[in-house]
Amino acid sequence: MATATATSPARERRPSTSAPLSDFKGPVGPSFTRPKHKRTVTGFGPGEIKSVEASIPEPRREAWKKIAPKPFSTPDEFEKEAVRHIETTLARSLYNCDEFAAYAGTALAFRDRLVLDWNKTQQNQTFTDQKRVYYLSLEFLMGRALDNAMLNVGQKDTATKGLSELGFRMEDIISQEHDAALGNGGLGRLAACFLDSMASLNYPAWGYGLRYRYGIFKQEIIDGYQVEVPDYWLDFNPWEFQRHDVTVDVQFYGHVNRWQDDEGKTQCSWEGGEIVQAVAFDVPIPGYSTGTCNNLRLWGSKAASGEFDFQKFNSGEYESSVADQQRAETISAVLYPNDNLERGKELRLKQQYFWCAASLHDIVRRFKKTKRAWKEFPNQVAIQLNDTHPTLAIPELQRILVDVEGLEWDDAWSIVQKTFGYTNHTVLPEALEKWSVPLMQYLLPRHLQIIYDINLNFLQWVERSSPKDRDLLSRVSIIEESNPKMVRMAYLALIGSHKVNGVAELHSDLIKTTIFKDFVSIYGPDKFTNVTNGITPRRWLHQANPRLSELIASKLGGHEFLKDLTLLHKLENFVDDKEFRKEFREIKYANKVRLAKLIKETTGDTVNPAALFDIQVKRIHEYKRQQLNIFGVVHRYLQIKAMTPEEKKKAQPRVSIFGGKAAPGYWMAKTVIHLINQVGKVVNHDPDVGDLLKVIFLEDYNVSKAEIICPASDISEHISTAGTEASGTSNMKFCLNGGLIIGTCDGANIEITREIGDENIFLFGNLAEDVDDLRHSHLYSKYELDEHLAKVFDAIHSGMFGDAGSFSALLNGIVEHGDYYLVSDDFASYIKTQGLIDESFKNTEEWTTKMILSVARMGFFSSDRCIDEYAESIWNVEQLAPKKEEAL
Repeated sequence: MATATATSPARERRPSTSAPLSDFKGPVGPSFTRPKHKRTVTGFGPGEIKSVEASIPEPRREAWKKIAPKPFSTPDEFEKEAVRHIETTLARSLYNCDEFAAYAGTALAFRDRLVLDWNKTQQNQTFTDQKRVYYLSLEFLMGRALDNAMLNVGQKDTATKGLSELGFRMEDIISQEHDAALGNGGLGRLAACFLDSMASLNYPAWGYGLRYRYGIFKQEIIDGYQVEVPDYWLDFNPWEFQRHDVTVDVQFYGHVNRWQDDEGKTQCSWEGGEIVQAVAFDVPIPGYSTGTCNNLRLWGSKAASGEFDFQKFNSGEYESSVADQQRAETISAVLYPNDNLERGKELRLKQQYFWCAASLHDIVRRFKKTKRAWKEFPNQVAIQLNDTHPTLAIPELQRILVDVEGLEWDDAWSIVQKTFGYTNHTVLPEALEKWSVPLMQYLLPRHLQIIYDINLNFLQWVERSSPKDRDLLSRVSIIEESNPKMVRMAYLALIGSHKVNGVAELHSDLIKTTIFKDFVSIYGPDKFTNVTNGITPRRWLHQANPRLSELIASKLGGHEFLKDLTLLHKLENFVDDKEFRKEFREIKYANKVRLAKLIKETTGDTVNPAALFDIQVKRIHEYKRQQLNIFGVVHRYLQIKAMTPEEKKKAQPRVSIFGGKAAPGYWMAKTVIHLINQVGKVVNHDPDVGDLLKVIFLEDYNVSKAEIICPASDISEHISTAGTEASGTSNMKFCLNGGLIIGTCDGANIEITREIGDENIFLFGNLAEDVDDLRHSHLYSKYELDEHLAKVFDAIHSGMFGDAGSFSALLNGIVEHGDYYLVSDDFASYIKTQGLIDESFKNTEEWTTKMILSVARMGFFSSDRCIDEYAESIWNVEQLAPKKEEAL
C-alpha cells in the first residue's frame, strides 16, 4: 500500500468553487451542453436580447414557462404565499406567528408579486430602448410600502380576507411596518409622489437616491425639547434588493495630473486619494392599475478596501482594523448631517458627490450598452435635478465625457446642457447651496477645475453680449468672490441645464424677478418655466382616507378619478344631496376619532373629536411660522382665561395640533418646539379651560402619521411669510381630504384659491410685493409691536410657560432684530381670520358645503398632471405601455 502510494502521480488539487464556466469542455452531464452565453448581472443591451432569446432551445423555454411563478389573485392563493414565507423565510410556525410575522409574510408575498411586474417592465424598457427619465433627489419620503403595493395592484381586499382567515386584522398588520426614513420634508415627499405618478402613467423612469441607514433621525420629545435618536428603519426591510454585483468605485481627494498627448491635446486625469465603493439597492415602484413597475436605486457606501483589515487586527490595532469601513459607512449613514462644523460640511459634500458619481456611472453604463454615438445621449437620457443637491452631476458628466470618453469640451458641454433639467425649490437666498472653494479643491480637485472652466466659458459668452456691464459678470459668476470664495450651486445648475422650473406660479415668477433675474436677461424667458406641484391621489385619498374614496367612487361610478383627478368636479352635482352631505360629515368625524386615538396613545392627552381640529404639520422653520401659530394659541388661551362662564359656553372648542422636525443644528426652530410643548403643558392641565383649548405636539411626524392626520383636519395652517414658500404640498393633501385652509398668499395657496374659490379658503396677511418694504421699515423707521402680540409676549416673559429665558432669542428676533418673517405685521390679521373660522365652523351646513367644494375642485393638483407637464415641456419622453400579458 505504501509503495503504491509513493509511486502514484501527484493529484492536482483545484478549488471547486472557482472553476469558471469556460473551463468545461464539451458535454458536462447526460443532457447538458456548454453554456452558450455568459449572463451579466446588469442585463443585456437591446441589440443582444434577440440573439440571446434565439439561443434558448424551445423545450427549455417551455419548461421555464411551466414552472414560472404566477401572481396570486384569490385569498387562498395569497394565504399560501404568505404562510410559505412565514414558515420558510422567517422560520416561524402557526404557534409563534405574531403580528410582525404576519406583516413580514404579507409583505414578502406582495414583494414577490411586484417583482414579476418589475422584471417585465425593465425588460420591456430595455427592449424598446426609448428615452428614459432619471430623477435625482437626495430625499425620497416614501412612507410605508405595503398598503401602497396592495392598493396599486388591486389586491388589498384579497389580502384582508386572507389575513382574517388566519386570525389577523389588516390595520394591525399595516401598522407593523417602519416608514422608509429616506427624507424629511416636502422635497422628499414630492419625489415620492412623482415616482408613483411616473409608474402609474407608464413613463420609463428611475429614481436615484441614497440609502440612509439611520434616516434623518427619530424625533423624541423629552421635557419639551426635541432629542434626536437614530431611526433603525432597516432592521427588517423586505422592499429592497441588494445588487451585490452593481458597485461603483467613487474617488475623493487626490490630485489632477495634466499632460499633452501625441496630438498635442491637453489631457487630465484625477489620481490618488481615497476610493469608497457604492453598492446598489433596488426598490420596486408599482404603478396604480397597470403592469408598469419602475425602479428606485439607492446607493449604500462601503470601504473599497474591504470591511476588515486583518493585518491591523493581528497586530493589536483592533479599532483601526475597521476604521476604513466605518469612515466609508458614514457617507450613507444620515440624511443632512449637521453642518455647523467644518467636518459636517465636508461629509455633506462627500455625500452629494458619492450619490451623483454612482448614479452617473450607472446611467452612462446603461447608455453605452446601446452602442449609440455620444451625440445621441440627450435623446436617450433626461436627468432631472430635484433642487441643487445633485448639481455635482453636471461637472461629473462633463468629466466623464472629456476625461474618460475623450470628447472635445464643446461637444461634451452641449450634451450636458441638453441632458439636465433643474427644479428650483426656494427663493430664500440663504437657502441656495454654496460650497467653499478650498473645501471643493481638497475633496474634488478635478471638479473644481471643470467648474472654473464652465464659469470662464459662460462669462466670456456673457461679456460678448453685454461688453460694458462688469457688475453683471460678478453677479452671475458661479464663483462668488467672497472670503473664502464660494461655488454657487444654483447658478451651476441653471447654466448646465436646458430648462429651469419653479413649483408654483408665484414662485416661478419670483425666481425670475429675484434670485435669477440676471439670467432671464441673459437667456431670455424661455429657459424658465413653471410646473405647479401636485400629490398622488392614490396615497393621499385612496390609501389615507378609504371611506371617502369609496363614497366618491359610489357617486362617480368607479375609481377612474384616481387616474384622472379632474373627474372630481362631478361631485359638485351632489353638494345639495342630504345623504351625501351626512355621510361626508360622518367620515370626517370618524377620521377625527381615529386621530384622537393616536393622540391619546402617543401623548396621553384626551381630545374631543367634536372640537375644531386646527393642524400645522411640516418641517419646523421660521419662514413656515409655527411661532405665529403658537403665539395665536397663547392669545386664545389668554382670551379664554378672561371669559365669563356665559362667554365660555358660546366659545368654539379647538384642538391645536403641531408636528414636524427641526434640523439638529437649527436652534431657533428647536426653541419653537419647546415653546409649543410648554404651552401645551400649561393649557392642557388648566381646569378653567377644559375642552375649549388643547395644544398637542405629535412627535416624530412622518408619512404614516400624515395619512392619519390629513383626513382629520377641519382647518390646516399654511401661514409662511408671503414670498418664502415655493409651493407647499401639504395644503393640497388637506384640501383633497375635505380640510379647509388658513393661509397667506404664498406658494400654491394662490392657485388653490383660484381653483376652489376664495369663499372656501381663509386668507390673511401681507402680500409678497410688500414684504421688502416692511422689512426695510422695521430696521429704519419706527417699529411697534402689535398690541395683541405684546400681551402674548408679556405672558411668556412672566414665566407663565416656564423659564422665560428659554424663549428670549425667539422673542428678541421679533422685538429687537427686525422681525424678518413679519410675525407682528400679520398677527392682527391672523387672529381676526381665526375668529371668522370659529364662526364659520359653528354653521355646520355652510362648513359642509365648503368641505365638499374643496374636494370637488382639487383635480388640478394631481402629481399625474405634473409628470405629464414635465414629460412634454422638459423631458421630451413618451409613455411606454406594458405588454398585453403584463396588464393586471
